[in-house]
Amino acid sequence: MTMPNPVQPILVIGANGKTGRRVADRLVAAGRPVRAASRSGATRFDWNDTSTWAPAIDGTSAAYITYHPDLAFPGAAEIVGAFIDLAVARGTRRLVLLSGRGEAGARDAEMRLEDSGADYTIVRCAFFNQNFSETFVDAVRHGVLAMPGGETVEPFVDADDIADVVVAALTDERHIGELYELTGPRLMTFAQVASELGTAMGRPLRYLPVSAAEFAAGLTRHGLPPEVATPVSELIAEVLDGRNSYLTDGVHRALGRPPRDFADYAHDAAATGVWSLEANAA
Repeated sequence: MTMPNPVQPILVIGANGKTGRRVADRLVAAGRPVRAASRSGATRFDWNDTSTWAPAIDGTSAAYITYHPDLAFPGAAEIVGAFIDLAVARGTRRLVLLSGRGEAGARDAEMRLEDSGADYTIVRCAFFNQNFSETFVDAVRHGVLAMPGGETVEPFVDADDIADVVVAALTDERHIGELYELTGPRLMTFAQVASELGTAMGRPLRYLPVSAAEFAAGLTRHGLPPEVATPVSELIAEVLDGRNSYLTDGVHRALGRPPRDFADYAHDAAATGVWSLEANAA
């Protein structure tokens, strides 16, 4: 085990993403130097351009690894594994990987990390609460949440909880070698999600079950390329088949506190005005 140098920066890959942004902000608030990396940031990092990898990782003490669009995509485990090997070879041994529940491809990437010789932590997550306020904003705002899932229950997890666990893993050696599977505190159907979001907004939100193909078509209409929209939709439909319909104690085990409830997330998000019709008109 090699203790990270607190003077060296911590690399955050995907620093503009839902969890990466929160992780970077928390590290900065704690006085830790951060190297925020993305395809368009000051530190450029592109999973499809290996020439960007070494400049991003060199001189860092630890790294938070997020893969876009998803670890379940074909070839993702091999790409992430190659980066992990590079990081370890260049002296960055403390690595924290964001993973997904119930995804075979994600498990392949996890195993690459476990076998790499790194001081690793795996953070395996359920469906994010913040997908409703940072991805599917227009659907919620306009009153119809059309998604796959049917009556399946999902233990939606808050991105703030994920970020807290990741920061703990990056800065405290007690988390080395751990796999934290993170969920929220209760199981919910998408119809229940719609009801609670509607209550928080103060107007109705209806859940409309759709097929993966219908969901992909909707994503394409909103600008996502078909070559991404189709596999993303198929993945969402696949993991919402009930395989993840159980709770875990990952947040409590990592942080010693309960996970954030969806109702609290919905209330706080609504208070920002993210779903207000006036904001959309502006």
